Amino acid sequence: MNRLSSGERKSAAGSTMVYAGHRSDEELARDARSGEAKAFEAIMRRYNQRFFRLARSVTDSDSDAEDALQDAYVQAFTHLESFQGRSAFSTWLSRIVLNEALGRINRGKRERARISEMQEDGHQSGATIVPFERTASETPEALAERGQVRSVIEQAINRLPDGFRSVFVLRVVEQLSVEETAIILDIPEATVKTRTHRAKQQLKDQLQDMIDGALGGTFTFLGTRCDRTVSRVLDRLTLKER
Repeated sequence: MNRLSSGERKSAAGSTMVYAGHRSDEELARDARSGEAKAFEAIMRRYNQRFFRLARSVTDSDSDAEDALQDAYVQAFTHLESFQGRSAFSTWLSRIVLNEALGRINRGKRERARISEMQEDGHQSGATIVPFERTASETPEALAERGQVRSVIEQAINRLPDGFRSVFVLRVVEQLSVEETAIILDIPEATVKTRTHRAKQQLKDQLQDMIDGALGGTFTFLGTRCDRTVSRVLDRLTLKER
């Protein structure tokens, strides 16, 4: 397969956007069924952001979310005939993405349990499980100093309970309706409303804690800056004494 240059990729993407134009999801799905390559690309470009966020809210890992998204697309595009139109095409795709992400989590749990059993039996898998440690650059203080507000918010969302995180992402981040969120997650609309409210409150509390913890590290004047000022002042005082 020939690789496209950066300019060619941009041109192709622009062509796809023009093609997609005002075509509805259902029209794109119909074109995709007939093997139209631009339809596949248009669908992905239209929903990549939303579906990645949905998968990420489940997998809690960027790489796993991206893998789940790719696998979900392949599954959906190879089974387009199963889309019967009983729900919106985007909702149908969302359920596939969600199921793929959940399946990936379950497979990971089974694998971890298998490794744990092997180690308890005195067998070594040959791989070392390294526990995740939060690095200094990921602390709320460091993030606040670097002005990475988005990263701070993402961390807070990650700490939401599993059932709340997906609801929050779909309702608040993606701004889907209560009805569509309920359909995608297969939960009652009342549950969507309750979890949205509680997730917002938990997120607010977490962000407040992060801000409170970071305040002590704001406008720091340590290290090189401190040494430089002390040195310069002493130099000036010495000069005056002379």
